[in-house]
Amino acid sequence: MQEQNNALILSEQQEKLKKAIEKMRVELSMLILEKDHLQLIEYKNLEMQYMLEFGMLEYQTYKLQCKMLRLKRKMELIQMRRNRQEEIDFDAIEDQLEREFEEYQTLLNEKINQMNGAMLRNRAEFLSEQETKELKRLYRIIVKQLHPDFNEDLSEAQKELFYKAVSAYETGDLESLQMIAQMLDSKKEPEQENSLQSLQREKEHLEQMIAKVNAQIEQLVSQFPFTVKYLLFDSEQANSYKQQLKELNEYYKQSIVIYKARIKQLLEG
Repeated sequence: MQEQNNALILSEQQEKLKKAIEKMRVELSMLILEKDHLQLIEYKNLEMQYMLEFGMLEYQTYKLQCKMLRLKRKMELIQMRRNRQEEIDFDAIEDQLEREFEEYQTLLNEKINQMNGAMLRNRAEFLSEQETKELKRLYRIIVKQLHPDFNEDLSEAQKELFYKAVSAYETGDLESLQMIAQMLDSKKEPEQENSLQSLQREKEHLEQMIAKVNAQIEQLVSQFPFTVKYLLFDSEQANSYKQQLKELNEYYKQSIVIYKARIKQLLEG
């Protein structure tokens, strides 16, 4: 009788763990879908909107700032040589400026690439609301069966299929996701061991993964472009920011004129 009671208690514990595990698997799949949607779709859409709205003005501002700083540095290098009564080697000065401002040029190129990417994405075709819902539904099915965090024993072919699904989700390729989902058994659940220890290990693993994905979501939304999302939906703040950029442009332009004049005076003095 005692053995029967122990077996019954064990069975109840196992069933309780199985239900908790299934609930956590659903929660994790939804969190992964949320994270991937933020990272692969919403991030790029927000970045596109931001770059189309403010990108060109920001680029002009940064370009003028770089030009002003470079002229200021050039003036300093000429002044240093004058103070030491050295011959002014303009080629050497330009070479030094190229080295010192290499990072600035790299950032300018990155801004150009962001603008190009935004314009390309703006011309792309977007899915309807119904197609977007279907895209998410299929992706969640695929995540549960092929995501490495759910399935530790995936074959290389299964991993490759999952990466193709991620790429299809990112680009809104509904047809490819439909094909991948058809290759899977949507009703099949991953095989689970039923021992109390194995169920407890899986529960602990899921708890860790849920905490990890939650942290990743928090990290994502704490960065650009999510931190400037308010500018895209508040015309008053958007106009205020544009005005700030325009005022900076004027300041840099005036500074450029001043530094050019000072360099001319140094060379003529």
